[in-house]
Amino acid sequence: MCSLRFRWVRSFGAAAFLSAAITVGSGQTPATAVSPSSSNPQPAVSDTQPVPQTAEGNAASATPDSSSQDPTGPEANDQAGMFVFKKNVEEIIVHATVVDDQRRPVSGLDRNAFTVTENGVPQTVTSFHRQDVPVELGIVIDNSGSMRDKRDEVNRAVLNLIRASNPQDEIFVVNFSQKYYLDQDFTSDVNLLQTALHQVSSAGSTALYDAVVASAKHLKNNRHLDKKALLVITDGEDNMSQETLSEALRQLQEENASPGSVPTIYAIGLTGGGLEGRGRQALQKLAQATGGVAYFPESLDRVSEITRTIAHDLRSEYTIAYRPQNQNAKHDDRAARVEARAVGYGKLSVETRSGHSFSGQSAH
Repeated sequence: MCSLRFRWVRSFGAAAFLSAAITVGSGQTPATAVSPSSSNPQPAVSDTQPVPQTAEGNAASATPDSSSQDPTGPEANDQAGMFVFKKNVEEIIVHATVVDDQRRPVSGLDRNAFTVTENGVPQTVTSFHRQDVPVELGIVIDNSGSMRDKRDEVNRAVLNLIRASNPQDEIFVVNFSQKYYLDQDFTSDVNLLQTALHQVSSAGSTALYDAVVASAKHLKNNRHLDKKALLVITDGEDNMSQETLSEALRQLQEENASPGSVPTIYAIGLTGGGLEGRGRQALQKLAQATGGVAYFPESLDRVSEITRTIAHDLRSEYTIAYRPQNQNAKHDDRAARVEARAVGYGKLSVETRSGHSFSGQSAH
């Protein structure tokens, strides 16, 4: 009879990720599993073992969440004998690239070169980042059965992106089908990443939303670098996730609700594998909600071109945050415009992508 033999891969956020190999045996589950990086045996972990859950459905943390003990409203100040009032304040993140009149990238501008208006009203910039800075990047690739004849070309395109990226980038690889596996944790080693990309089984269904949410949490838990992004590549519609699209979007925007903590999602949807209608819309929503872009190449030959474009964006992008003067406006009613002017340049064109917003707290 068949049994599952588990190989310990990595700790992925609060959950353990396991690679499973089906073997023919006596039906007994091995008592231990060995880490690839260590000869010391570790207890086997069952994928059915319950994990403590919070009210939001995430794995519980042993450390109390201070934010849950600090609700919005009046807060007693024991030392001063006063009350401090707090309110939620929305802040908008805008991702921008700048080109000159010859459409050449302009990457050396400072904060004073930019002005931001919303619906014609000047806004105050609250934070500004000029890339090229190292980025934490998660590469999340569909490993389902329909990807079998596409993975070689996809892997080549992803390696082109890695080689064109900042040498100090920290990158991890997740392969997913009905389950998702962290096949390589954060590293700058191209050889290790290449090995992880070739962990191909190409079988099963597509749990896209679960893989994206887990990968975003993994980025959030790694605090080495401020800039974070996900590259998601799939050829089909999600048909296996526990998360819905709306719940995945909520977790991306609310659970990562602090400046720069929401990863920018770049999605590549490979047509011809059932990616139509709702599948395309899902990738577009994931990208747009995080300030990213969704691409739908007509052929595999264009994937390398797209990954080179993404590598360029990651290395030459400006990230601008502002706090809207009109805090009551709905998100859909906000029309942000960014302009750039600098000595020594002619007319500069600024291309922006809709970013995400988050609610912080302002004390009074």
